[in-house]
Amino acid sequence: MALLNVSFSSKIPPKLPLSSNKPFFTNSFLSFSSFPSPQQILKREFKCNENLVFCLSKSLAKASFFALVSASLFFVDPALSFKGGGPYGAEVTRGQDLSGKDFSGKTLIKQDFKTSILRQANFRGANLLGASFFDADLTGADLSDADLRGADFSLANVTKANLSNANLEGALATGNTSFKGSKITGADFTDVPLRDDQREYLCKIADGVNATTGNATRDTLLCS
Repeated sequence: MALLNVSFSSKIPPKLPLSSNKPFFTNSFLSFSSFPSPQQILKREFKCNENLVFCLSKSLAKASFFALVSASLFFVDPALSFKGGGPYGAEVTRGQDLSGKDFSGKTLIKQDFKTSILRQANFRGANLLGASFFDADLTGADLSDADLRGADFSLANVTKANLSNANLEGALATGNTSFKGSKITGADFTDVPLRDDQREYLCKIADGVNATTGNATRDTLLCS
């Protein structure tokens, strides 16, 4: 019977010294040499604690800066919403008293005149395409020969105004818009949504043909 020859000649690996400062893993992928030492961490914390006011003020300054940038993305100068097109685009024309102002012949496309007082204002021959006169007072204003296509006269007071030969195609006149006492000879009211009482009133005084569109005023008002 053969005897099993067991050899104890293999050496047991020596224990690593406890005082060694080298990392156990020496592979570059597993090396911890890039991590800060406890001494470095304590040094940094001590430095920040020593200058606590400085650290806090620096953090607050950063927070304030980002808050200011965020706020600027949501808030716009309110005056910008009052500006429209044309040469008066840089001026505020909304909610203003512009009585007697001369806008004749001006290009005022999409100009904002909401809630403004425009009594006896002169808009003769002006380009007011898409302009807003929402809730404005146009008593006695001269709108003759003006391009008022798509303009908004909702809730506006257009009494005693001169609309002779004005082109109001597609304009809005909803609510309590009033044209009482206005001159409408040659005015074009094509596709203007009028209240029945206003349409009836305007048909009583309608006459003439619009020089630009060639449409008879009575026909554009759908007068019977």
